[in-house]
Amino acid sequence: MLKYSEQQSELKYPEVPNYLGGAFVPADGRPMLDVHDPSEGRVISRVPLSSQHEVDAAVQSAAKAFPQWSTTPIKERVQVFFRYKALLEQHIDELAALVTEENGKVASEARAEVLKSAELCEFACSLPQIAPGEVLEVSRGVECRIERFPLGVVASITPFNFPNMVPNWSIPNAIALGNCMILKPSELVPLSAGRIAELLKEAGLPDGVLQIVHGGREAVEALCDHSGISAVAFVGSTKIAKTVYRRATANLKRCLALGGAKNHLIVMPDADREMTATNVVASMSGCAGQRCMAASVMVAVSKTDHIIARMTEYARTLVPGRDVGPVISAAAKERITRYIDEAEAAGATVLVDGRRASVPGKEGGFFIGPTVIDHVTPDMKIAQEEVFGPVLVIVRAKDVDEALAVENASPYGNAASVFTESGGVARYVMERANAGMVGVNVGVPVPREPFSFGGWNDSKFGVGDITGRGSIEFWTQAKKMTTKWNREAGVNWMS
Repeated sequence: MLKYSEQQSELKYPEVPNYLGGAFVPADGRPMLDVHDPSEGRVISRVPLSSQHEVDAAVQSAAKAFPQWSTTPIKERVQVFFRYKALLEQHIDELAALVTEENGKVASEARAEVLKSAELCEFACSLPQIAPGEVLEVSRGVECRIERFPLGVVASITPFNFPNMVPNWSIPNAIALGNCMILKPSELVPLSAGRIAELLKEAGLPDGVLQIVHGGREAVEALCDHSGISAVAFVGSTKIAKTVYRRATANLKRCLALGGAKNHLIVMPDADREMTATNVVASMSGCAGQRCMAASVMVAVSKTDHIIARMTEYARTLVPGRDVGPVISAAAKERITRYIDEAEAAGATVLVDGRRASVPGKEGGFFIGPTVIDHVTPDMKIAQEEVFGPVLVIVRAKDVDEALAVENASPYGNAASVFTESGGVARYVMERANAGMVGVNVGVPVPREPFSFGGWNDSKFGVGDITGRGSIEFWTQAKKMTTKWNREAGVNWMS
């Protein structure tokens, strides 16, 4: 095995290879796309735009490995992930630095991402106890049993915002359950995937069980179309999630496609001022707002000016480059800035303005500082569409029902939260919020393993969830077995 950092290239990292059959394979002759360090704007590598040919090679390699891997007992399969979890923790500094370099996260966020990957592996290691099947004597001498079997070759298409964690949403569970996987990481952040492959091989994963095919639209379409792939998981924007879901299911595959979000945080007048202000701002600005669980709309109910004042005060203390990383690209920065400009022109009040953020020594980086915009109306584009940047808009509401009406009107349904000291109000909002993940006094209501990650409405297409217990159903199929050995069972309608 040869780490990227040990290879020689005129760029910081050489051209990114695909990973097939346990080895890195250059995609010779394919068009290449530049990979940027978003904190400086410079090109650090290039990634191939793979085609149907590379996808077909990956499927063949995975199909060859599947018979032996799928018949390996699950208690043996998960031993790979015990070792892989230890390697993630052992190499956390290196892995976090790679995330920072290709994605732009500040160091603490990058470390947290890798630690979450380790937690995901911890859950996968528990699968022998969680997914053992069921058995019941349904009548004297007659036994019914359910056992779960892998699907075969499956694919996972992952986004740019968590280059280490989101691949590990699917890799440990899908592979531990006996499948062989083809990973197609975002072409914007292809470097972390290579180290994931190296560490899994070091942990003892047999060659061919994991393949990595880099690329853009052509590779995604090939994965959706290939007859040798049984299931596709996707994480990205709602527009692309719908396209992937339609295309994969039209080709008779299972598909779980997670889309975008417009998360609403309802803030009541009785909410704890300090906790609410710091949690809401952290949710909005963490990971530069480039996460589907970020606070996007704060619905301020009645007399909450004291909380808003503390929020703006706290947001101004966050320093781009130190506390908030860059957004992923120049195009993303331009798009986010345009949302802010349009809201201001429509009459909204920009309380904290991050449009002119600049980091000394990194003037070429794609930075936007934390931005808080008040007096936004629900009909404004910035209140309806996913911005995916460190921007929080404040919509005013006279009571909790009006606040819920704002939240319920969103076509998305990923997450919602309420900040209050009233248990009754908290329960009222949790029951009525139109979202798959809800929280109370939590800015980022992400469930922890074994609870599954997944939203509703235009935030998710398909059945099941991508992590936790909910992923078991997606990555396996149930076989129902009925046996009768006892002659005394006689002859009845079950014979």
